[in-house]
Amino acid sequence: MTMSVLDDFADHLRHERGRSEHTIRAYLSDVRGLIAFAGARGVRVGDIDLALLRSWLAEHTRRGAARTTVARQVSSAKTFCAWAFREQILGDDPSTRLQAPKAHRTLPPILAPDEAVAAIAAAGRPSPVSDGDADGGDVGGGDAGGGGPDARGDLRESDDPIALRDVAILELLYATGIRVGELCGLNIEDIDAHRRVVRVIGKGNKERTVPYGAPAAKAVARWLRDGRPSLVGPRSGEALLLGARGGRLDQRMARSVVHRAVEAAGGPSMGPHGLRHSAATHLLEGGADLRVVQELLGHASLATTQLYTHVSVERLRAAHRQAHPRA
Repeated sequence: MTMSVLDDFADHLRHERGRSEHTIRAYLSDVRGLIAFAGARGVRVGDIDLALLRSWLAEHTRRGAARTTVARQVSSAKTFCAWAFREQILGDDPSTRLQAPKAHRTLPPILAPDEAVAAIAAAGRPSPVSDGDADGGDVGGGDAGGGGPDARGDLRESDDPIALRDVAILELLYATGIRVGELCGLNIEDIDAHRRVVRVIGKGNKERTVPYGAPAAKAVARWLRDGRPSLVGPRSGEALLLGARGGRLDQRMARSVVHRAVEAAGGPSMGPHGLRHSAATHLLEGGADLRVVQELLGHASLATTQLYTHVSVERLRAAHRQAHPRA
């Protein structure tokens, strides 16, 4: 019965709630753990109650689980119990009185604007590190093209398709602040080159339109003209970004591209989400309205976007502490 319940719950998350595969895996892992915890105490799925939920969370807390982890487990339990009650698996919903611990909001690492430019330049230098698509195929990036910054700080022209793609990845992520899953899900038709906007399908299958600037437009145009045709194959479909064997670029490789580029530029260790943090912070520091940034990032709650105002304030405080004689 457990597997059947988990399969049905996964279908609910996927088709009715529109959750990402990453979220589905996390929720299923949590609920699987909850059911195992209940079973070890002789409690069936249909008899899960508030006391057991609290004991389950207390056990994780006792073992040193981070507040963010416990908060996610509360969310998983609430979502599962509400669904199980509607499906008459549970006689009532015991999670309605379950409260999540307030997670400590840590300031994420971000790039300075010049570091972002340097990371994009580094992405334009073809790397010998192997590249793969969604099927895990590996093809070396090679050393062709000699990309990199010239004396003016611009990217040298490179004919290497992987380098052209990697620059497009960095430019789009930094220009738009979209999530890596949203980036990898883009099709060619989602790019409106004339208006310089991209159509994004975000969490909950919500659609939004995000603008991007001239550097990103140039990078995407070069990729489509000189890079993508070299990699396109039977499995490419209309995917905007491709792996080395022609399949749609997967999130794992996109993260690897960003990690390598930022590391090569001497920046802090970060992946695509770090570029999203950086883009949001730079928008606010440049005077963008908080609600505009919320719309651009696709945040359901303004409170999530407000995190970036704290980042900006903390940077001001750090500069004040360093520079002011009476700080």
